[in-house]
Amino acid sequence: MSKDEYSQDIRPSDDLAAVEKNDGGALESTVSCAQGEVHDARNGEFKRTFTQRQIHIIALGSNVGSGIFIGIGKALADGGPGNMILAYLMVCVLVWAVLQTLSEMTIIFPTSGNFIDYADRWVDPALAFGAGFAEWLGWTAIVAAEAIFFSVLVDLWADGAVPLAALLTMFLVATFIIFLLPNSYFAWFEYVTSVIKIFLFLLIIVSGIAVLCGAGPKGYIHSGVNYTELGAFKNGFGGFARCALLACWAVGDQVFIGILAGETKSPRMSMGHATKLVPYRVIGMYMTSVILATFLVRSDNSRLLGGSGASGAAASPFVIGLRDVGIAGIPDILNAGMILGVLAISAEAVYLSSRILRTMAHQKLIPEFMAKVDSKGRPRWALAITVATSILLTYLALSGGGNEALNWFLNITSSSFFCNWLIIGFTSFRFRASIKAQQDPVFSAPFAWKSSKYPLAPAFLLAGSTVLLISCIYAGVKPLGGGGFTAENFFSYMLGFLIIFGFTLIYKIGMRTKWRSPSTADLTTGRRNLSEEEILELESYYKLSSWQRFKTYVQLW
Repeated sequence: MSKDEYSQDIRPSDDLAAVEKNDGGALESTVSCAQGEVHDARNGEFKRTFTQRQIHIIALGSNVGSGIFIGIGKALADGGPGNMILAYLMVCVLVWAVLQTLSEMTIIFPTSGNFIDYADRWVDPALAFGAGFAEWLGWTAIVAAEAIFFSVLVDLWADGAVPLAALLTMFLVATFIIFLLPNSYFAWFEYVTSVIKIFLFLLIIVSGIAVLCGAGPKGYIHSGVNYTELGAFKNGFGGFARCALLACWAVGDQVFIGILAGETKSPRMSMGHATKLVPYRVIGMYMTSVILATFLVRSDNSRLLGGSGASGAAASPFVIGLRDVGIAGIPDILNAGMILGVLAISAEAVYLSSRILRTMAHQKLIPEFMAKVDSKGRPRWALAITVATSILLTYLALSGGGNEALNWFLNITSSSFFCNWLIIGFTSFRFRASIKAQQDPVFSAPFAWKSSKYPLAPAFLLAGSTVLLISCIYAGVKPLGGGGFTAENFFSYMLGFLIIFGFTLIYKIGMRTKWRSPSTADLTTGRRNLSEEEILELESYYKLSSWQRFKTYVQLW
């Protein structure tokens, strides 16, 4: 990590979170700058319960759930290996752009609302309303989707003996019970499950390579029939479009890490590590798994999610590959680890959704009663509404059919994610314009954090997200399988975009909000200067040798 990635401000840690109201909207302070707690006497306060080590490990394991364990099987079936690799590689590089762009703003303003707060203060409150609602719905839908994937994984053992309703109920109870406890329990739960998921990935990679080389009682050398016989680029651009959307689902939008920064004890060090570490984790782990999957299982295997079999059964391509060569034990270990993984990602979704809803309420974009935070740092109303909506969406899968409901949940989430990436990229340019217009010296300090090779990251984010939007429109207009255009298919793919566009327009007209001017945009509220403790921590860090600094990225405790 280079020295210019942090800004050292020798002033004491001032509390700059006085409530302000700017022309053109209802921008309110979300957090305090004080070390230890995020203060907000009006609506209660969040607690800075996440340690730097917890953020580091959670950054490694966050967003790892059904999207990579099972979803890549659907991508393989829809687009073939070539389309899948290209799509996942593009989205993985976009993750680098998201984190570079978001971290520059988050390290200076570690608010619990993150990019929704930034869109409000530097662009327009109406855009924050539209983006916030879409992000909330997208992450809430993840809970329902993970519940369906949970039932798929358990059914590999139960073989239909347990009713779907019972499996969904078990999953929801296991997910929600963690939020009855203080936030510190959630932090440790995510830490432990992230460590488990890291080792699970290592097991997948090692066992996958062994299978490719012929391991197992029924083992054989995998020669890559997906590339030579079944077509590397199935369904052309339509296959790529489907793979790209599934990649967005699998990789996640990484905003979770930015939201955590609003409740961590040292946002600058934590976000700095995460921004350097996560892109390597995403590209290394995800791309290795994707490439392995293209060799392990045929793309026409009926057991894949979205496969051609009439049964509609679904399973992880890694479990399928191991079982097919007669390896016992490891598939069950993988399945158990994947079950824990989908529980963890579901808990992340509830956490993130509740914070988004609370932020919107605190900014007075929605009724303010939802912003109340209890003495344990939990936004109770926001949590209750998120939980109720998650339950409703989950049980809709029973009435509408699991596969059909799952497709809707996947599409809503994916389209919401990359549309908000567009907003993050645009907000970054508005942020820089405000700094320039007000001649703010934030980047002149010795350790000032700057997005690497700016404006490369936000520009690439805008361009890549536009490609994803085109892919989404194409998938909505031309469904796979040769079917003609249907309104249902179109809206299932475009719902995330339509929510952002429609809700932004409605709020803009109804509330008559004003476009934020760079010369008067808020660069004060929630701004966090380095504390003396953080300055000492950074000074100690840069006294370490390169090898010792590298160890801080891979150390799991």
